[in-house]
Amino acid sequence: MGTSMLKRFFLTLALALGIASPAMSAGTISFSLSQQFDSLGKPLSECKLYFYQAGTVATPQNAYQDTNLTIPQPNPMTCDSAGRLGQFFLADGQIKVRLTNAAGVDQVVADNILVIGPSSGGGGGGSVDPTTVLSTGDMKVVYGTGTLAGFVRANGRTIGSATSGATERANADTQALFVYLCANDPNLVMTPARSGNCANDFAANKVIATPDLRGRVIAGLDDMGNTAAGRLSSPGFGAAATTLGQVNSGNNGQTVTLTPSLIPTITSVVSVTGSISGTTSSVFQAGGAPLASGPGTGVVNAPASVSGTFAGGGSATSNNTGGSSTTIPNVQPTMVMSIFIKL
Repeated sequence: MGTSMLKRFFLTLALALGIASPAMSAGTISFSLSQQFDSLGKPLSECKLYFYQAGTVATPQNAYQDTNLTIPQPNPMTCDSAGRLGQFFLADGQIKVRLTNAAGVDQVVADNILVIGPSSGGGGGGSVDPTTVLSTGDMKVVYGTGTLAGFVRANGRTIGSATSGATERANADTQALFVYLCANDPNLVMTPARSGNCANDFAANKVIATPDLRGRVIAGLDDMGNTAAGRLSSPGFGAAATTLGQVNSGNNGQTVTLTPSLIPTITSVVSVTGSISGTTSSVFQAGGAPLASGPGTGVVNAPASVSGTFAGGGSATSNNTGGSSTTIPNVQPTMVMSIFIKL
């Protein structure tokens, strides 16, 4: 193999291993949709790519046309006249490949190539560290709008099979997330109603709503395997926010309306050193009866008013019974983005 070919091979291998760029999540290797060249830099017209189980001499390993790993590619795959290979997908793990020219002469033989990205089906001789890739149900925030391959938006719309009529995504690739949401959150609405078997519900072309994070921030469950901390409780969340997907009720807006019932009673002492007289609609009273004269203690129901005469000094208590309704801000400084959930 020529020097230029070796450089190209190791560059593409580095990309596949995530050394030179972020890891992909398509379940493939760098040969997919790539153009192959001979040692002189000429396209390898009609070249062939063989797939083997990692660590073996020549035990075949399937490649597939789809990410669900259900439609096999031929083994070997044949390059077109320009030396370009078609798209293919592989099971999680590692793979061995052998690239030949049209005459069957080896151009590349590489073992233990790591397949990048989550997929389903049998492994190729190893396994991908699950802590390095996103799993079904994981969420991520994107500074953008629109759709994202491999994800759906957490917007309360529905997912389901290709014939389900789902509003966010109707496609076979939603099955894993459909089953995950069905199993983990019994409060998410499914139409028609749940049967008790999530896989059967997907096969029956039902739809399930995604978590609805429109205009909402995310908080940790109040317990998360520990005792409830009581940081999110009544009145908004009831006894405690310990149910997955629970949202605060009663107020989902950006302001709070302070009605008289929400305004606490304010008590203050009013000192009287002279005499007070006058007549209004409320009562200046002590023990429930109007005070006519003399020092003493009484209650002034706000707004403060007096009936009769209170002479000679003394003190009174003024009780606030609430004023008119008003609104106050209820949202911290916020920037909005799109939240996606992994299929």
